[in-house]
Amino acid sequence: MKVFTVHTRRGGLDPDRDVVLVKEGFSWPAFFLSLLWALWCRLWLVALGIFLIELAANGLLAALGADPPTQAAISLGLAAALGIVGNDLKRWTLGRRGYIESDIVAAPDGDAAESRFFDGRPDLAAELAR
Repeated sequence: MKVFTVHTRRGGLDPDRDVVLVKEGFSWPAFFLSLLWALWCRLWLVALGIFLIELAANGLLAALGADPPTQAAISLGLAAALGIVGNDLKRWTLGRRGYIESDIVAAPDGDAAESRFFDGRPDLAAELAR
């Protein structure tokens, strides 16, 4: 079972835009494709931060004359850190955009989690059906 947080936009009634599920735990896409992941998820400030941190780290390592294994270890560490906090950064961005954390749902996948959320909130489901 995976755990998802459900975020709803205040006053929004479109389930495709106003209800967002974010998985808890490690984000493999953020680990492997950090900058592309942030851009794909429309996390603009996060993408800028990733770019600046990578630029600063690479510049600092080059200035210090770090050998390739050290550079690889630092890059791997930064990628792991981003994988750990990637979904938290999504939640932070949603909060900045006016979403509130409405619920926590456990389900095998995102579709099942969304179904469980709406099953537990018949008032919201009825409003969306109108």
